[in-house]
This record gives sequence, C-alpha cells and structure tokens, in this order.
Amino acid sequence: MRQWPLALTLVVLLAPAPAAAADEYPSNPIRVIASQSPGGLSDIFIRALVIGLAPVVGGTLFVENHSGADGSIGAKACADAKPDGYTICILNGESMVINPLIYKNMSFDPLKDIVPVTRLFYLTQVFAVTADLHVKTLKELAALGKAKPKTFTYTAPSLSKVAFMEKFNKDNDTDFVRVPFKGGGDATTGMLNGTTPISVLGIANVLQFLRNGRFVGLAVDGDNRSPLMPDIPTFKEQGFNVHTMVASFAIHAPAGTPAPIIDKLNKAIVQVASKPEFQEKYMIQRGLVPVLNTPEQFAKQLQIDKVEGHDVVVGSGLYPDVK
Repeated sequence: MRQWPLALTLVVLLAPAPAAAADEYPSNPIRVIASQSPGGLSDIFIRALVIGLAPVVGGTLFVENHSGADGSIGAKACADAKPDGYTICILNGESMVINPLIYKNMSFDPLKDIVPVTRLFYLTQVFAVTADLHVKTLKELAALGKAKPKTFTYTAPSLSKVAFMEKFNKDNDTDFVRVPFKGGGDATTGMLNGTTPISVLGIANVLQFLRNGRFVGLAVDGDNRSPLMPDIPTFKEQGFNVHTMVASFAIHAPAGTPAPIIDKLNKAIVQVASKPEFQEKYMIQRGLVPVLNTPEQFAKQLQIDKVEGHDVVVGSGLYPDVK
C-alpha cells in the first residue's frame, strides 16, 4: 500500500509532458500542404503567411503543393501525415464537406481524419470571360453560346459554381463544356491562352486582367459587389439565384495532432493574419474576407457547412444517388 502514493506522484509529475513538448515546438521544419496549384489565390496567401509566421512560431516553414481532385489530393496528404505538429494544411471548404459526398471511393473522412486550426477567410469569386468573346453580360454570353454550340469551355472551382453553369446551360439552351479545375493559377493561364475562355474564380486571380480589359467580369457571388471592382454586378442583381456555398480556405492539421500545438499554431496564425498591414495587402486587396476563429468555433462552423454542402449537392441535380 505504501507504493501507491509514490505511483500517484509519478503520474502527476509525468502529466505535464505534452505541454512541455508544445513549449519546445517546433524543433524541426513545418511542412505546409497547399491543396491548390502554384500561383492560385490561396497559394499566394499561404506563402505570404508562412513568411510572417516563421519568426512568430520560432521555426522554419515550407510549402508543398498537392493540387487536384477539387482539393481532395491535398486533403488526403494532410490526413495521411504524421500528427506531430510538423504538417499543417491549407484546404478549401468543399474538400471537407462536399467531396466526401460526391467521391464515393475516398479512403479517408476529412471531418474525422483532419482537425481544424482556424478558418482563414471567405473569398469573393467572379464569373469572367476573355475580351475576345465580345460579351458584356450573362445574357450576351447565353446568346453567344446558343449561336455557337459546343465551341466554348469553362472552368469552375466548386460544385456550387458548376451547378450554376449547368443550370445556365439548361435554362439558356447552351452547352458550355466543363474543364476540370486544378487551381486559380491554371484557370487564369487557360483564359490567357484562350483554351478556357470562361471561368469562375477568385477575383484577385484576375484583377489585373479585369482592370486592363483582357478579361470581362460578368458577375460576382455574394450579396454585395466587390469594392475591388464595383462596376461588376452580383449574380442576384441579374436574376440568377442558384444556391451556392461561399468559398473559403482554412488551416487544418492531421487528426491526433496534440491540442497544445493546435492552440499554439492558432494563436500564431491569428497574430500574423490580424495585423492591419497584412490584412490590407494580402486579404482586403485580394477580395478575401478575414475570419480567423478558434479551433472550437471553426469545428462548429464545419458542422453547419456539412449540412449546407449536402443541400448544394442535392440541389445541383448532378448526383442523383446523394439523398
């Protein structure tokens, strides 16, 4: 019986070890998995964030791009990584709540195998076409598509925007053909070389081309016009009310990453991304709306997103097996 107090004392002494490990973190470089291709909006953002984050965290961070499959390739790489705090990931919202519904052969569950750190931002997206199409409105685009069937391709970053295009085709007797979306950088390149003259993507990806006239913005999503391009009307202003999810990006980590490390990362990211000069340069001027919530707040949002994502999939009509 005299050994029990000693055993209890040892347990108490050993209990603080995880916190101590968090205090010593990081002692190795931190890998940041980006689920979109180089040059895209989220890729540009995360590289700027990494530069500011390194001195705050007290370590080295480097970005790896794992793009494709609407973000699922990056999400899978995140889920498979060792949960030791040395891998974090910037993922789009749809890879968490929509892809599991439409890709039946996924070998992981994002909401179980990946944990939230903080939602970074929502982003304004623009429906843009190349100036070579000589259209200024959605109605003019519909007339062009109807006059020249099976001629033009489009790319869209999310199922909700694909659903919009498919309904647009149906309502206007057009047949714009979808090209799979890899990332904002690839979509912009496709527009510039004329292979994909119609795109829905983050407004900052194409802002310079909208301003110099190479691209024409036909509509922006959300309830309000973007202050970056206030002359471009919203979808709703033009009578298009297809239900869409607001696009977002967030920082996640592999499930099992110690909570003290998650908390440390959250505080560091919020500290850097909350600075007025950082927000103005890398968020406001790029059509991004800051969120920067806690892991607990973000976890609750993900459950709401899951319900909304299900509604988007069912409402699109593209996946009749999803009930």
